Amino acid sequence: MKLQLEKASESYIVGILLAIAGGYLDVYTYICRGGVFANAQTGNIVLLGINVADQNWSKILFYMYPIMAFMAGILITEYVRRRFRYNPGLHWRQIVIVIEFVVLWVIAFIPSGVCDDVINSAVSFVCSMQVESFRRFNGSAYATTMCTGNLRSATEQLFYYNINKDKEARKKSLQYYGIILFFILGAVLGTAITRAFMETSVLIVCLLLLIVFVIMFIPPAVEEQPEKE
Repeated sequence: MKLQLEKASESYIVGILLAIAGGYLDVYTYICRGGVFANAQTGNIVLLGINVADQNWSKILFYMYPIMAFMAGILITEYVRRRFRYNPGLHWRQIVIVIEFVVLWVIAFIPSGVCDDVINSAVSFVCSMQVESFRRFNGSAYATTMCTGNLRSATEQLFYYNINKDKEARKKSLQYYGIILFFILGAVLGTAITRAFMETSVLIVCLLLLIVFVIMFIPPAVEEQPEKE
C-alpha cells in the first residue's frame, strides 16, 4: 500500500503558504515602497519599452534594476540547486528559503522611502528565487508569485473536466483556483497589515517562510511493500 504522502517541497500546503507570501509581497511593495509591483516583471518590461519609445532615458534604470535583480535571483537559485542538490543536511530549497528570509528580515528595518528602488529590486530578487525553486505541487506546474499561468491551468483543467468528466482534472482545477484564492488572501492580509505596520509588516512573510522551512524536514513519501503470505 502506498502512503498518501508527497515530497514536502511539492506539497499543496507549501504551495498555499508561498502563494499567500506572493500576494502579500506584491501589496507590500505597492503600499509601502513606492507603488511598485515587484513580483512579476511583465509590467516593468512594458514600462521599460514605453520609456525607451518616449526617450525618457532617466527612467530606464528605474525599470532595469528589478528586471536584472529578477535575473540574478534565477541564476543564484540555479547555482544553489546545482551546488547543494545532494547535500545530506539541508535541502537546497531550504537554503533558498534561508536567503529569502534574511533579505526580507533586513528590508523590514529599512524605513519606507529610503532606498525604495533598491528594496523593490531586492523583493524582485526574492520572488525570482521563490518562483524558480517551487515550480510544482502534486506533480503539476504552478507559480507562487503570479497568477496568470495558474489561471490558465485552472481553466484548462476545468474544460477537460467538462468534456471528459475526468475527476483528476476537476481536482487539479480546484487546486489551481485554490492557489489563486490564497494569493488573493495574501493580498488582503498584506493590505491590512502593511497599512498598520508599514515596513516591518514584511516580517509576516518571514514567518510564512519559516513555516515552509520547517515543513520541508518532513521525510519524502515512502512505499510500503505488500506482505507476503
